[in-house]
Amino acid sequence: MGCPCETVLYARDEPQAQRGFSLVRKEVRRLDRKYSHYRADSGLARLVRQAGQPGGVRADSETAALLDYSDRQYRVSGGRFDITARRLTRLWDQSEGMPGRTAIERALERTGWGRVKWDGKRLALPPGFELDLGGVVKEYAADRAACLLRQAGFRHGYVDLGGDFHVIGPHPDGEPWRIGIRNPDRSGRASAAVAVRSGGLASSGDYERFREFDGVRYSHFIDPVSGWALKADPGLAAVSVMAPSCLLAGSVASMAMLFRGRRGGRFLRRSGLAWLALDGSGNASYASPAPAESLVK
Repeated sequence: MGCPCETVLYARDEPQAQRGFSLVRKEVRRLDRKYSHYRADSGLARLVRQAGQPGGVRADSETAALLDYSDRQYRVSGGRFDITARRLTRLWDQSEGMPGRTAIERALERTGWGRVKWDGKRLALPPGFELDLGGVVKEYAADRAACLLRQAGFRHGYVDLGGDFHVIGPHPDGEPWRIGIRNPDRSGRASAAVAVRSGGLASSGDYERFREFDGVRYSHFIDPVSGWALKADPGLAAVSVMAPSCLLAGSVASMAMLFRGRRGGRFLRRSGLAWLALDGSGNASYASPAPAESLVK
């Protein structure tokens, strides 16, 4: 998944724990092989090649479910959550300076989920289009791994894929896991501790991955509608969301950051989920019931 991954489990003995860890590694590696956009031999890469041919290609049931989910998020976000924006994100990632308008316009010509033909079973991509499921697969992988652990009899522990969590259950005594949320001031300190007994926790922010041009700080979030990187927002630097699944938590956190500012705050409040938002100084605001049990001094 291109990030640090961790699984913590309570087990009756080490062999049982190792069986649990093996389940997680196998499932995460399977999904990485299937959906990585960094691998030319991934299932996603093959799907894109076939979907670019006349008539498109039929997606398997797992991929179809992820595409359906991504389609819903595209519509909810007004086109800001777009799995066809790979050419734009790569352009910004590889540019030493700010990309030129011509280069952005060329990338936009091959961007836009609304131009993709998807009927829930068959996928047909316009020429030159790519897919990037990075905004959903890591969270989905955390959910899948946790599901397999529950089926194997584990009741206490969590899966953490690069800061995207699925908590299987609390400590055996019922105490929640307390997960630190990093301060946006890049000091390495935690701003808050979030108490989670079960379900998903995902975070999104613009304070670790950003770029500066002419003294203006831009986040790593790219608006696939305009093609331009979004300016960093000191009023909304990071969001953590708790939900029944890590997939849902990650989508809501990402969309809040894409909406930015007051609109991002309104989106969080209307989500009906527990969330914690941090401004650029690490000051917290949160939903009720508050997920932040204690602020770290």
